[in-house]
Amino acid sequence: MVRLPGRAGTRSTRRSDGQRLQPAPGTARRARERAERDRAAGGWFARRWAALRGRTVAGQVFVLQVVVVLLLVLAAVVALVLQVQHDSTQEARNRSLAVAESFANAPGTAAALTGPDPTAVLQPRAEAARAAAHVDFIVVMNTAGIRYTHPVANRIGKKFVGTIAPAVHGRPVVEEINGTIGRLVQAVVPVKAPDGTVVGLVAAGITTRNAGGLADRQLPVVLGAAAVGLALATAGTALVSRRLLRQTHGLGPGEMTRMYEHHDAVLHSVREGVIIVGDDGRLLLANDEAHRLLGLPEDAEGRRVLDLGLDPGTAALLASGRIATDEVHLVGDRLLAINQRATDLEGGPSGSVATLRDSTELRSLSGRAEEARERLSLLYDAGVGVGTTLDVTRTAEELVRVAVPRFADFATVDLYDAVLRGEEPEQGAALRRAAAGGIRDDAPLLPVGSQIRLVASSPQARSLSARRPVLEPRVEAAPGGPAREAEGTGQVARYGIHSLITVPVRAGNVILGVVDFWRSQKDEPFDAEELALAEELVARAAVSIDNARRYTREHGMAVTLQRSLLPRSLPEQGALEIAYRYLPAQAGVGGDWFDVLPLSGARVALVVGDVVGHGLHAAATMGRLRTAVHNFSALDLPPDELLGLLDEMVDRIDQDERTGATDGAGAPVIGATCLYAVYDPVSRRCAIARAGHPPPAVITPGGEVTFADVPAGPPLGLGGLPFETAELELAEGSRLVLYTDGLVEDRALDIDVGLEELRGALSSAGPSPEETCRAVLDSRLPFRPGDDIALLVARTRALGADRTAEWEVPADPAAVGDVRASVSRCLARWGLEEAAFTTELILSELVTNAIRYGSTPIRVRMLRDTALICEVFDSSSTSPHLRYAASTDEGGRGLFLVAQLADRWGTRYTPTGKVIWAEQSLS
Repeated sequence: MVRLPGRAGTRSTRRSDGQRLQPAPGTARRARERAERDRAAGGWFARRWAALRGRTVAGQVFVLQVVVVLLLVLAAVVALVLQVQHDSTQEARNRSLAVAESFANAPGTAAALTGPDPTAVLQPRAEAARAAAHVDFIVVMNTAGIRYTHPVANRIGKKFVGTIAPAVHGRPVVEEINGTIGRLVQAVVPVKAPDGTVVGLVAAGITTRNAGGLADRQLPVVLGAAAVGLALATAGTALVSRRLLRQTHGLGPGEMTRMYEHHDAVLHSVREGVIIVGDDGRLLLANDEAHRLLGLPEDAEGRRVLDLGLDPGTAALLASGRIATDEVHLVGDRLLAINQRATDLEGGPSGSVATLRDSTELRSLSGRAEEARERLSLLYDAGVGVGTTLDVTRTAEELVRVAVPRFADFATVDLYDAVLRGEEPEQGAALRRAAAGGIRDDAPLLPVGSQIRLVASSPQARSLSARRPVLEPRVEAAPGGPAREAEGTGQVARYGIHSLITVPVRAGNVILGVVDFWRSQKDEPFDAEELALAEELVARAAVSIDNARRYTREHGMAVTLQRSLLPRSLPEQGALEIAYRYLPAQAGVGGDWFDVLPLSGARVALVVGDVVGHGLHAAATMGRLRTAVHNFSALDLPPDELLGLLDEMVDRIDQDERTGATDGAGAPVIGATCLYAVYDPVSRRCAIARAGHPPPAVITPGGEVTFADVPAGPPLGLGGLPFETAELELAEGSRLVLYTDGLVEDRALDIDVGLEELRGALSSAGPSPEETCRAVLDSRLPFRPGDDIALLVARTRALGADRTAEWEVPADPAAVGDVRASVSRCLARWGLEEAAFTTELILSELVTNAIRYGSTPIRVRMLRDTALICEVFDSSSTSPHLRYAASTDEGGRGLFLVAQLADRWGTRYTPTGKVIWAEQSLS
């Protein structure tokens, strides 16, 4: 318990119910009890011993003062010793120099050095001078440093140890060295002749210990004075410690520090107001929280509580000192819960202490906690609801839906055009509004799709350049911002939008655009916490936008590759009227493909295929299969034989991928299907074979829809089973519908159900192939197809008898003339007289070859379609070869002439022989 000065008197320690209050023992109380026990048990000696041990404050003060006195004495002794050493060294320098100069300048010294025996003359003089001057040595030497004198006789004649160069040049030198007799100072001076030349040197030296002696004389005096001072200081310190021990009640420093730390913690650390009031009703102490809650003036301490301008009920409670528990009082706009207790229990100071708790603040804290929970919920919903698709625009729309109205009243997402195309954005380019939304639809914000040019001083431009979010508490004060959005339709600020947060959409080091959050309904502007929330919200959405951008780029590349592998236009032919549709899957590019291939004899081949899987590998595999079909169709093979060759090729591809892809980049063709059909407009028959592909649909001229009964062979690449060809006779005007499984199959749709739905769509379709394609896709196409869809519709045409001519040719070379005559008459009937000469020449060569090298029966047929076609049938399987005849050969130029005159020519085999054909263009 803290005792405060100026508190007198006692208060009752009984509660209103008459029971005595029993406080818990405190630090001060325990200290008083311990001091009383020490006085009763140990007397004066025990108290002094406890003080000397340093356990109490008094003991520590005593020890500290004794230590200070000792340190002062020690410092004085050290200073004296250092001073004596300095004085001794200086005295040695002065004495050695004086002795050396005196001996060098003594009468007879210079003359003795030039005499025959300098040692005999100078040695006695030097020793006498050394004893009289009280130095350790006087050495006379020549200019080379060879001694003539020395206190030790055996060192005469040896070289002097020391610096002599300055003395040889006429200047004395004094130095300190460590000699054999200890640390010494020696001086070397020159001995000059009358004419000024240096004829010798004199050195005198003395050890520093011999030069001293002052310290030995002064040290006892200093130590004695220090002992007397220490005794006096100890006695005075003991008297001070005795009084301090009595006043602190034997408390140690740790106990006193802990007591005052508890005092400060109670007063200033808790989020409750603390007030101590004396028994006279004066305010003794109030912590910072009490000042804030009650609105107390700075000079409130020492004044009467009733004079502080408090609420009358609150002031009366604090001044009365009565016990109160959680009494609620209205102070200003705050509801305060007050608890009050007396402080004079167990001999403590009289008065009362009251604690004040702000229940209004608690409600505010609860509201802030709820707000934080809502923000966490917003971030969670953004993580779940943004980025559900790999579409940039839809991802931006999802961000707007999450933010409005839970975070902002209006939100806009502006992205670079390159981002919308799936490309890498270029900083500084124009932005385009990808998504926008708000609580109302009439806001003066630019609509979706608008191109936005940022003003350099606008918040959006500053945010993009600094790559950091920008908070504009007042939109009307933001330079460039309202003008950018108004576009002449009115000011944003006039509409009521008053606060803005703009955040750059950043994915790593790439800036994709900017997101704006606008506020209009709340009067308060956005704050720093909401700025951090907006940054986190956009950061999560930026990852999804960047993923969608990358997917758009990869998907566009794959679609471009796939479309480059598909036919860009249909070839010219007259047997079929064709329309087609191709739709890539939204989940990724697949391997669906189709083709229309003109064949000889006015025939047309239709092919539709599907490679299982999506991505670039499926598209590339599709391109390989389409190229292979192109090459195989040039051989004029039946559909089953062509599928057999295609099956072998896929098997080889799989083997190459399994054995050659050491880096894991390759992958086998997991599944590929194909349907190949050949339509002959002369016979109106269609030969069809399929390898794991859905059957084709046939629509009769009357509108009846059937699925052709074509044997289903295995998918390509499995091998082991042959393919079968089915022949259909199609009436003129019939429609043959070829498609891939994406049209009739779905994860939630069985193929039989899909076929029936396709049958219904075909039954209601118009008569043209274009109308058929449109009706099928309108009825069957889902909103987002999960697989590629290829649809090919061909309406048959017939080559009538008026455009065909056929003759039987006997195996007689003379029959060639009759054939030429018949051809001339036929061409005249068709109005093609200008082609008669070329045609007669071609048929003459082909019929001659058939008669000479083929077998009977021999038959000639001419067809007038988009080209003039000549065909020669025979029952031989021998294939003719084009060769170049030598100049001396009489024959061998027939096929060469045919190849030069015809646009195309070739050979196809039939079950009963072969056909050699040639085409001439009629354009």
